[in-house]
Amino acid sequence: MNIFKLSIKNLFYRPLSSLLSLLLLALGVSMISLLVLINSVVRDQMNNNLKGIDMVVGAKGSPLQLILSSVYHIDSPTGNISLKEARSIEKNPMVGNSVPLLYGDNYEGFRIVGTNEKFIELYNLSIENGSFWDNEFDVVVGKKIATKLNLKVGDTFVSSHGLNQTGEVHADSPFTIVGIANFSNSVADQLILTSAESVWGIHEEHDHDEEHDHDEEHDHDEEHDHDEEHDHDEEHDHDEEHDHDEEHDHEEEHEHDDDKEITAMLIKFDSPMNVIQFPRYINENTNLQSAVPSYEISRLFKLFGFGIETINLLAYLIIVVSGISIFITLFNSMKERKYDMALIRTLGGSRLQLSSMLVYEALTLTISGFIIGIILSRLGLVFISNLMESSFNYSLNSYGILNDEFWLLAISILIGLIACLIPSIQVYKMDISKTLSNE
Repeated sequence: MNIFKLSIKNLFYRPLSSLLSLLLLALGVSMISLLVLINSVVRDQMNNNLKGIDMVVGAKGSPLQLILSSVYHIDSPTGNISLKEARSIEKNPMVGNSVPLLYGDNYEGFRIVGTNEKFIELYNLSIENGSFWDNEFDVVVGKKIATKLNLKVGDTFVSSHGLNQTGEVHADSPFTIVGIANFSNSVADQLILTSAESVWGIHEEHDHDEEHDHDEEHDHDEEHDHDEEHDHDEEHDHDEEHDHDEEHDHEEEHEHDDDKEITAMLIKFDSPMNVIQFPRYINENTNLQSAVPSYEISRLFKLFGFGIETINLLAYLIIVVSGISIFITLFNSMKERKYDMALIRTLGGSRLQLSSMLVYEALTLTISGFIIGIILSRLGLVFISNLMESSFNYSLNSYGILNDEFWLLAISILIGLIACLIPSIQVYKMDISKTLSNE
């Protein structure tokens, strides 16, 4: 006598009750599994993108916004900061390494970030095809962008102003792709990297052209009036100009750099103790703002923690309700099949076999519900990943079984065993002669 096959057939004896129990358990499992998956994947993504960044310096505003915009590139920047002030911070002995960031343009929704070779070292980037930039308006494209937009080395494109595709197009300043970066599983995969000079060049070119036209017109109007005076002073000024030429050029270039701005600066400290002292110094003694990524991300998870815990409790409550539903299904099924079970006993079936039949039914429902719940959680993760892809260019692409889900399987099996405990004991103690006489 195949008890397992018989238990499967018994489940179809009351299909609606069995289906309700199955769906309740699958729903609870899928909710918990999805939350565990999202929590794990998001934490891994955030920790991987931190890359040991101890502090971010930017304009005054929300510290969390500064972190999200500068480290994860999923928010708007708080503003720009002076390059002169950034350099003074960079020279501070507490600072071990600093990486400047400039952004404000995009191509097809992907951010164009101006930086230097320190960003490449920070994210340990390597080139799959081509090389890193050498000249102005050369760019290195992240692997994810290259794959999605079908870009290759040698292609050119023009950027749009702002962080979305609706901004003004800089048609007179095309970029040239000189390299495609290898996949790094970091935010760099969805960025277009170039030199800081390229970003400055785009935004200064328009102002420079207007200023050049204005100066040319102004010089033309004054040329006739000062012609004789210019001839008289030319010889006298020539020697003095020659003596001070290099010094003047150097000072002009330095002053010009000091007028420039960057969006933010990523900082790593030589000593872990500096992360306590230096951010406070920046916030209290400068016009800039400092934010510690690890602290802000921890605070972000705490803000979402209450909602996640509430959903978890609701999901566990659904699983408990599914266990009660399984108990009711098995209990009612046992009462309705008492006569059949008594006949099985007279045909040679043992008490243990009849009790095992109910255990098999409970385990079949719980394990099937767990598997369906896991499948539903993965489908939910695909849906959420597509939403994040379209909104933030992030994807949640981890679909493996996590250790916490094995605990979830154990809990599901335990609930099934508890649900079948009372019906199994009653079947085991069933009086065959009394049952058959009553029928």
